[in-house]
Amino acid sequence: MATTTQRAHEKELDTKKRSASSRRFEEALREKIVGQDEAVQALVDLYQVFSAGLRSPGRPVGNLLFLGPTGSGKTRIVEAAAEILFGNSSSVIKVDCAEFQHSHEIAKLIGSPPGYLGHKETHPLITQEALAASHTDELKLSFLLFDEIEKASDALWQLLLGMLDKATLTLGDNRRVDLSQTVIFLTSNLGGAEIADLMEGGIGFVQPKGRPTTGLDEKVQRTAVEAARRKFSPEFMNRLDNAVVFHPLKQEQLANVLEIELAQVQKRVLDSSAVPFSFEISNEGRQFLLEEGTDQRYGARHLKRAIERHVVSPLARLLGTAQLQSGDMLLIDRHPGEQGLAFRKDKNRRSFREQLPFVMAIPTQLAVAQLGA
Repeated sequence: MATTTQRAHEKELDTKKRSASSRRFEEALREKIVGQDEAVQALVDLYQVFSAGLRSPGRPVGNLLFLGPTGSGKTRIVEAAAEILFGNSSSVIKVDCAEFQHSHEIAKLIGSPPGYLGHKETHPLITQEALAASHTDELKLSFLLFDEIEKASDALWQLLLGMLDKATLTLGDNRRVDLSQTVIFLTSNLGGAEIADLMEGGIGFVQPKGRPTTGLDEKVQRTAVEAARRKFSPEFMNRLDNAVVFHPLKQEQLANVLEIELAQVQKRVLDSSAVPFSFEISNEGRQFLLEEGTDQRYGARHLKRAIERHVVSPLARLLGTAQLQSGDMLLIDRHPGEQGLAFRKDKNRRSFREQLPFVMAIPTQLAVAQLGA
């Protein structure tokens, strides 16, 4: 046993320090995600353990359950991580559990056994080749996402229990799939209605002014976790490494989402349109989009639809009727007499691709709680 004198001369190690690659991953993830610190931390911790080679043998790299109401970004954060690590969000193998609510539909996932009608025409969704498609020489890691897990059939549940515990999956033709280099994500909307009740009264997930918010995050956390425990068996919950609750966003975060989405629209105009132009939206116009685009039942996924309806569709009509020319500067404001936006040209300003305003500096922060499932 070390003496007091020996301990005094020994330097204490910093267990909070992260590797350079983990720091880069965290920084990149936080640039894409706003307001979901617990989820970001869970992913970064898993990446650090995997990079250090300390993952548990014979198990997946991690089993994460993401809880929260629809539109809160549970799927988006997985896609964002895939974009950073693999270069493409489509690298995620996604299983929509709503398509597997009946036991016979499991053949679409693992294939039919030999001898069954249609065996040769059935191609399993989860295969070793599909998992390895995202592997590189530097990073041999895969993402497997089960969306809306509460809708899964009993047959899928039985498969999942084995996958989460032993990191193996047996296909219909008896081939075995190794999941030991895979992070398994599961999402669920359980507790969404109760969380909506907690947040009722504000714009979407924003509490109204004057309404106390003390302890709100804790209530949301407790509501989601309790809903999961009522639905899922202890056998399932014990196989999870972490259950992460996605929390409502604050007003300033919702405004940040709007800026990001508008910048993405500007990028679409410049990259895809035969008539490139730029636009600016007034503060009143932005406020209108926030009012129209945030819905308590659907999260700020509704915001993206509002932008498509009130900004993108009118822009398409203006382009289709040749009311815009290349290099125009368009000003968008709240319509003074109608429920909508007013569009007009700024004749004193011209905007060309090489002289575009600040709007072209596309923000990289994508508020995850708004853009995903």
